[in-house]
Amino acid sequence: MATLEVKNLSRVFADTRAVDELTLSVGDGELVCLLGPSGSGKSTVLRMIGGFEQPSGGSILIDGQDVTRVPPERRPTGMVFQSHALWTHMNVFANVAFGLKLRRRPKSEIRQKVEAALATVGLEGFGERRTTQLSGGQQQRVALARSLVLEPKILLLDEPFASLDQHLRERLREEVREIQRRAGITMVFVTHGQDEALAIADRIAVMRNGRLEQLSRPDMLYRQPQTEFVAGFVGQMNLLPGTVQGGMLRAATIELPVPVADGPATLALRPEDIVLQRRNDGRGAQVTRVTDFGTHLSIEVGTLNHEKLRISAQPETGWAPGMAADVLPRRFAVYRNGDLCFTPPAGLNAALPAQVLPFTPPRETSLATAFPQATPLRESLVNA
Repeated sequence: MATLEVKNLSRVFADTRAVDELTLSVGDGELVCLLGPSGSGKSTVLRMIGGFEQPSGGSILIDGQDVTRVPPERRPTGMVFQSHALWTHMNVFANVAFGLKLRRRPKSEIRQKVEAALATVGLEGFGERRTTQLSGGQQQRVALARSLVLEPKILLLDEPFASLDQHLRERLREEVREIQRRAGITMVFVTHGQDEALAIADRIAVMRNGRLEQLSRPDMLYRQPQTEFVAGFVGQMNLLPGTVQGGMLRAATIELPVPVADGPATLALRPEDIVLQRRNDGRGAQVTRVTDFGTHLSIEVGTLNHEKLRISAQPETGWAPGMAADVLPRRFAVYRNGDLCFTPPAGLNAALPAQVLPFTPPRETSLATAFPQATPLRESLVNA
């Protein structure tokens, strides 16, 4: 097992800063996912850790040793690529044994380690098969075994399941997580799939434009995103532009008391944190679409000022297009200039005095009464 430290890492291509002063620490035996949209720099970071890309600045330390200028074949890392990169003229055994042969290990040791690696990834008895005879999932297991057989201190995976179908991807990610836990190996996993990152990571590093937006445990990342970008990127989120005036935030005809200075703000609402209350007078928000996913309903609602909200509800609740409803937030967050500026304290969210109103002059509201424990937030969850 090993620790990894990335300090002020940068990579510049011509006029483009693909990675910009990134600092990241990965603990012994930890699985950290680099998550971000295409072009965010996550794969470039992984290639620099593995030695396949030279940094323009910064340093990379493994177990406290600077490996920034060490070539990839001399680093204690293993890399699993998205493309598998298997040799089609070799059988499975030869593919997995290739690195050990380059290190001139004894034949008996090679056979023992290759068979153990294939057993670890569930491919016992596959050694004599050609790689062209394998399914996509089996090929990815061979690529994983080829890295594991070298007993790296740190395993790097660059979107290894991107080309696989959803069910196979879900099964393999659970297998990789189980292998990682059994071996206790430190792992850095690159993905643009939110579900993948939330399912297997100990911590998730969200990247955007070469920078680290937030590094947190999956539960904290989902429940308390620190920037508006993370809020919109991780999971589904309704982001509604609004205005704070006199301690009241108005957005999409929703009015909430918030201890935030006057000015523009964005109201963030998860679909599962909104309650629909049916109206029989035709007023309020209008249900425009209902999709039944079996486990839940996804309801699209149009408000009076033409904003659209996505809401999750229990199945068989009778919602249908054309119905009118009040939109009642149970939990919410407020962002300004891209950063989190307020979220109600835990325990108060379920009893918010939220209302759906037409835009009217602000009422007199006592924030001390509405939120007796509330203070503006800028939570330090970077290392949560």
